[in-house]
Amino acid sequence: MTDDWRPDISDPHRPAYLALAEAIARDLTTGRLKPGDRLPSQRMLAAALGLNFTTVSRGYREAHRRGLIEARVGSGSHVARQPDSASVSLRRRDLSDRTMNQAPELDDATLLRRMRTIWEETSEDLGALLRYQSPGGSAEDKAAALRWLSRRGIEATSEKIIISPGTHAVMLAILRSIARPGDTICAEDITYPGIISICDHLGLKLVGLPSDALGLDPQALADRASAGPVRALYLNPTIRNPTTHTISAKRRAELVEVARRFGIEILEDDAYGLFPTDAPPPLVMLAPELTYHIVGLSKCLAAGLRVAYAVMPSGKSAETIGAQLKTEIVMASPLTTTLATRWIETGVADEILQQLRLESRLRQKIAAEMLPAHTMTADPEGFHIWIKPPKPWTRQRIVDWMRGHALGAVASDAFVVGRAPPEALRLCLGGAATRADMQRALAFMLDAFNNPPSFPH
Repeated sequence: MTDDWRPDISDPHRPAYLALAEAIARDLTTGRLKPGDRLPSQRMLAAALGLNFTTVSRGYREAHRRGLIEARVGSGSHVARQPDSASVSLRRRDLSDRTMNQAPELDDATLLRRMRTIWEETSEDLGALLRYQSPGGSAEDKAAALRWLSRRGIEATSEKIIISPGTHAVMLAILRSIARPGDTICAEDITYPGIISICDHLGLKLVGLPSDALGLDPQALADRASAGPVRALYLNPTIRNPTTHTISAKRRAELVEVARRFGIEILEDDAYGLFPTDAPPPLVMLAPELTYHIVGLSKCLAAGLRVAYAVMPSGKSAETIGAQLKTEIVMASPLTTTLATRWIETGVADEILQQLRLESRLRQKIAAEMLPAHTMTADPEGFHIWIKPPKPWTRQRIVDWMRGHALGAVASDAFVVGRAPPEALRLCLGGAATRADMQRALAFMLDAFNNPPSFPH
């Protein structure tokens, strides 16, 4: 194919970039394009079609995401050849849910070999791992959980530990056990969407409270509790999803004082607590009798494990929540819990965490160098950033603009409780995106910031 290919993108109901990707697919089906054909350069096609360069670039990126085209160094973009096992694997890899906040994927060959070896060793006892197990976790799994929790300075006993298939499952069980439909649960007014959906599912009244630079306002919590009973307070206190803020040690103590005064139980979702090298102490260390402390392994080890360790306020509450959890999901998967236990026992989990920390810091540094400081809020040890796009861009326009790129962008609407959504979005720097993918996506976003939209296409 020479440079004279001109796609039909006349559909008025489709954005031009999507119409371009679909034209490539259509022309490949009809035979107008053939595997291996070279496509016109992006600038040449933009001039020929009367589009801006960014729109064509976005269309090529969408086609690449769909596996329709490939870029070759020195020769531009070509129609992809028939898929081999490697490209099928890449497409499988690209099925990850980009609305989720995901740590960068590991690429250290030595560490990956160790992880595979442990998986092979674990699967040698496959028969036992395919049976029903104790719903709250085995003694060995609880010992590993205690060892992992000790990295945050938490000391607990095994009877207070629950092994859960992820954070959502145990939060659902906790709230179903301690609250009744109509009860009030408080959280920051920009918070993790999971707690929003759980409260909605259980018929609980979720009340958003304001925060400042130090964290949730304790006076706002006291005022709300004075007006009527507050059953529980949900906090994601370290590198909060989505705003990246961390509640200070002083503010944590102030919130605990209010919780004790009004008898408010605390759900502490410490998903990102292991990423900072010097994070404030968890709330469970300040108020163990009030706090349900949850450490999911999705962010700090691997999302596919679907394992979380939860510390209950007492052995009795652990029995109650464990029974509720058994009713809802029977048990955590013995396959993944055993794998997590072996990673922790062998030190592989610490190596994974260290690799994720280093890569997250590097990606944060790259983002800080590429994007204007006034457009982003970030924690240098996290793997997401809070973007405030410059006018006339809006959050939804940027989210739509970034579709087809490797970084997941989610508008603020998904995170707000009882307030108007700010003109902001969460951008995940991890997931299946390589560092080069991330840099290309950030460059694409920066180009958008520097070229205010007229949105003709």
